[in-house]
Amino acid sequence: MELAERFMNYTKFDTQSNEESESVPSTAKQLDFARYLKKELENEGLSDVEMDEMGYIYATLKGNTKKKVPTIGFISHYDTSPDASGKDVKARIIRNYDGNDITLSPGKVSTVAKFPELKAHVGEDIIVTDGTTLLGADDKAGIAEIVQAMCFLRDHDEIKHGDIRVGFNPDEEIGRGAHHFDVEKFGCAWAYTMDGGDLGDLEYENFNAAGAKVTIKGVSVHTGYAKGKMVNANRLACEFNSMIPDTDIPEATEGYEGFYHLLGIESRTEEAKLNYIIRDHDREKFEDRKDFMERCVEKMNEKYGEGTVSIAIHDQYYNMKEKIDPNMHVIDIVLRAMQENGVAPKVEPIRGGTDGAQLSFKGLPCPNIFAGGVNFHGPHEFVSIQVMQKAVDVIVKICEITGNFED
Repeated sequence: MELAERFMNYTKFDTQSNEESESVPSTAKQLDFARYLKKELENEGLSDVEMDEMGYIYATLKGNTKKKVPTIGFISHYDTSPDASGKDVKARIIRNYDGNDITLSPGKVSTVAKFPELKAHVGEDIIVTDGTTLLGADDKAGIAEIVQAMCFLRDHDEIKHGDIRVGFNPDEEIGRGAHHFDVEKFGCAWAYTMDGGDLGDLEYENFNAAGAKVTIKGVSVHTGYAKGKMVNANRLACEFNSMIPDTDIPEATEGYEGFYHLLGIESRTEEAKLNYIIRDHDREKFEDRKDFMERCVEKMNEKYGEGTVSIAIHDQYYNMKEKIDPNMHVIDIVLRAMQENGVAPKVEPIRGGTDGAQLSFKGLPCPNIFAGGVNFHGPHEFVSIQVMQKAVDVIVKICEITGNFED
């Protein structure tokens, strides 16, 4: 099967995850795709193919070298973001993209002015949406590339490599993808997530991340008799959010700058709930940000009475850099693989996170490599077929280099 066909088949499955769900996976529909993917791996001849009851898939491409070399792995997630619909994705290929604005559907245009990333892909074949859903290149492009690379190695026995493990999981988009990933079963010395962005991206620094849920208790009274009695949780929610510096939000930050991001509000007079994420690359600043949120709650309670506002903060993942630094050979191999395939590496910090961050702290060093998708989580998402093929080539070369690895 061709790479583009494989990927576009994957996008037909609605695998959107749900942060409000407590189940694993967070949505049952993810299992529909997991079962399809398991069957595909079996049909392609991989060994040890298994899927557990939570939808985590593991498989092996057996090594073909007599040398004792490390077992390495490649990992991608199959859920798509809750930020935009993933149902009835209608992907189409624009052959030999001419560099002009792309009309996805009436009234929905990907303009070069707003999305200058398009300029880097003139002359390439790009896959886009119809403007009503996301595409799902995050991270079904990564899955397609991994499977395609395994098939290539299967058919090219002249390329010597050790055992290669692949792993696919649900719920990465809601920060839980690595929670039930069985690192011991995976059995790798190190691994790579194929979950990065455009050509050449290589990331081994990511945000420290936490989620914060703020609850505001109000008092509802008829508005005609509300004086001195009503506590309007809607208004207090607005006041609380106004305490967040407008310099410390995603829209105003870049690079290593951290932020607070209001994901959503559920509000009525009696109760309001605000859902935030907190991010910073620097661990000390990260802790300071969590303390700041706690102080905001204290100030609100001083003003409106103890217990009016409460907060629950939970850490989600940490910066993988501290786990990669002692294992820089893992990065050196990728850099060499990119260079030998004519890919200029772009080593940058992730303004987000991947499953690899959590896996690194579970004992599996796991940096992140480009999968090719651009403008994730919305209808303007696209991916270049040529960039996806370069990702396949890099995977193959990593396996070949590791097949000659000398400790």
